Parts: sequence; C-alpha cells; structure tokens
Amino acid sequence: MSFLNKLGIGNGGHATRERAGSLPKARSGGNGHAGAVAAGTHREPEMREATRVSNGLKEFLWNLDGLGRGTLLDLGPAWQTTLNFFIERGFRVTSDDVLRDWKEFQATELANTKKALTVEDYAERTPEALAKKFLEQNLQYPASSFDALLLWDSLDYLEPALVKPMVAHLTEILRPGGVVLAMFHSKKPEAFQRYRVMDTNTLQVLSTTMILPAQKPLQNREIQELFGRFRSVKSFVGRDQLRENLFVK
Repeated sequence: MSFLNKLGIGNGGHATRERAGSLPKARSGGNGHAGAVAAGTHREPEMREATRVSNGLKEFLWNLDGLGRGTLLDLGPAWQTTLNFFIERGFRVTSDDVLRDWKEFQATELANTKKALTVEDYAERTPEALAKKFLEQNLQYPASSFDALLLWDSLDYLEPALVKPMVAHLTEILRPGGVVLAMFHSKKPEAFQRYRVMDTNTLQVLSTTMILPAQKPLQNREIQELFGRFRSVKSFVGRDQLRENLFVK
C-alpha cells in the first residue's frame, strides 16, 4: 500500500488516508479506499470555527497515559493539528473519514441502481445488504489493530442499518483494554460539525457544509446496547446538547 493514499492536503478534497509501513495494513476497498495515516492537512470550505472544553478528551488521554507507542484510529478528516498532537505523544495515527466514505459509497450504489437490474440485484441493495457491503470495502484493518478510537459524532449521521454492524466491526479492530471517545447529540444538530484536537482538554469545533443529514438521535439505552461489550467509564454532557462518552473494551 502506498504511503499516501487518502490524506487530505490543501483546500477542498476529503481526507486522504495513508498508512505507514509499520501500521496495521488495510485492504483497499472496491471504491479504492484503503487505510490512512500519519500527517497531512485538511481544510473544508465555509468553515466557522469555535472551541469547546472537552472533559471526554481529557479522560480519553488519561486512560491512554503510559501506553507508550500506541496506535490510534481517527474516524474524521486528517487534520494536521490532531495528527501532530498524537504523533508528538508517540502514537501512530490512522485517519479514516467514515462519513465521507459512506456518502461516496451511497453515490456509487445509487448510480448502479439506475442501470437495468435483476430482481436479485435489487435484493442485494436492501439497507442491511448495503451496510454489509460497505464494511467489506472499508475499515478493513486486522483484529486488535488499535489501542484508541476517535469516533466523534459519526454514529449520529449514519443510517440505522449501518450503525450496529459498524460498532461491532470497530469493536473487533480495537484491542482489549482499548478506549473509544464518542459523541452523541441529544437532538438533531442545527449545523454539521467536524472536530480537531487543540490541547489536552480543548477541541476546535468547525461548522461546515453538510456531508450527511443527521439521523434520529440515539437514546441512552440504544447507546448502551451498541457498546454492550464495553464498559462505559464516564459520560459528560455539555451545554451545546452534545454529550461525550468514554468506553473501554
């Protein structure tokens, strides 16, 4: 796999992912996507920037303290500031922008459905079948590849048929004792946001052009069921209707 595969550099395009040779190797998917890693910048158009105190990030880092040269999977764009923050702490970082990948996958499948299809072809395009196909083409890392996972608020934007199998898949590629930082909106967000790490307890929040529409907010019971194989360490609720959850496998 090439060193630079999909790392976002410059203005516009989505996060290019890239993997260094020492990282868990990813298999290229049918849409040409592979794992991502190490350094790069990403800038999306029309961004409005703000900051928020993140107690979840602080707790996330506390759980990783003393790990040494760990591996981290960031499921957002490959922001240079976030990459530098973790690389300076000895982590090997992989960026894999799952929301943009899902959008591109949907666009490809929609184009395919406009062709002449058989009954069997339509049967393979149920929400469940598409979710399975997406995971067979994306996030293809060996089991127990990562010590930490930045999930952000990705689950709030993915179709329900994909959420459960994706969490199950992510659980497998996380090592025992691995840590997940996830965010959940208590109501549908008014703006689409991205996040990057500024310091040990501060996130920069970037409101930008919507990639995917928000789905119905997940309730606490649904979240607990999704992460049933984890123990929830702490949950932090902010004034911005965004709660941060920390899960340890």
